[in-house]
Amino acid sequence: MKLLRTLSIAVLLLVFSCKDEGDGKRYLPQSIGPINSLVVVMDDQLWQGEVGDKVRSHFAAPVLGLIPDEPIFNINHFPPKTFTGITRKSRSILYIQKDTLNLGHLKTDMYAMPQKVGVVKGRTNDEIMANLDEKADAMISAFRKLEIDESQKRFLKSLNKEDALKEKFGITMNIPSMYKVGRQEVNFVWLDRQIQEGTMNIIAYTMPQDAFENDSTIVKGIVRMRDSIGAAYIPGMDVPGKITHMRTEPAFAPHVFSTDLAGRKTKVARGLWDIKNYPMAGPFLTYIIDDPANNRKMVVEGFTFAPAAAKRNYMFELEAVLKTIKFNKSN
Repeated sequence: MKLLRTLSIAVLLLVFSCKDEGDGKRYLPQSIGPINSLVVVMDDQLWQGEVGDKVRSHFAAPVLGLIPDEPIFNINHFPPKTFTGITRKSRSILYIQKDTLNLGHLKTDMYAMPQKVGVVKGRTNDEIMANLDEKADAMISAFRKLEIDESQKRFLKSLNKEDALKEKFGITMNIPSMYKVGRQEVNFVWLDRQIQEGTMNIIAYTMPQDAFENDSTIVKGIVRMRDSIGAAYIPGMDVPGKITHMRTEPAFAPHVFSTDLAGRKTKVARGLWDIKNYPMAGPFLTYIIDDPANNRKMVVEGFTFAPAAAKRNYMFELEAVLKTIKFNKSN
């Protein structure tokens, strides 16, 4: 009987152990890596040839709205034999292999958590490249969302406690404590963060719900809106005999897309700003959010001034902040 009880306990422990291992996630290590980094696992021969070129054309493509160009991801290539240990804990991984299978798909939390692993296989180079063309956009979206989530998690540790956005507009955002309110007007709030190379900025204001009805295109309407706000609230430098203020860089039309933010229809604009009559410029990201309950459009924008620095990660942080926007229940 004693032996039977011992065997029964051993079986139960084995069952629960297997169940826990099947659950998996609780035993996975924390994923690691710099923001916007991507580990690409593939043979050297593939990496140095047309398949590697195809990977770079998708995953190292230029970020919209940045001059000079900067890649979507910083790619770190590893041959399969070296894809071991700490490398497997990377947050975003792309695994490419010549195989008897012909497929492309995403896996979640394979070696660490949170983690996304894009797997692309094919019997020939052409099949691999066709799968990359078909799946790259979905994989890039999944990797970027993971990086946004990680960025938001990092700055949750220390948030700005000022209530200017809530008091003025009935909105809140998770804004890192490094940002401080620098200007408030009746319909305008400006927060900025000092960085070694310049400043990172967040502004918020509202527009009438029908703000763009009289514009021939949405792009022209957004440019007109931004330029009017720049002229009213964002001055440039003192230049004798000249008016200086922020505007949309006239030589580059912004890229405009539709999306949803905070559960509301939203227009997204990415482009370049400059200072009229003065040599200052940089990238901006604007969200124009429909708010029919208050008969308005809520506009939140991030822009960076850092003339001697790469700006991708700065703009990515601003995007992560803006995407935390929430409307009070009464708004």
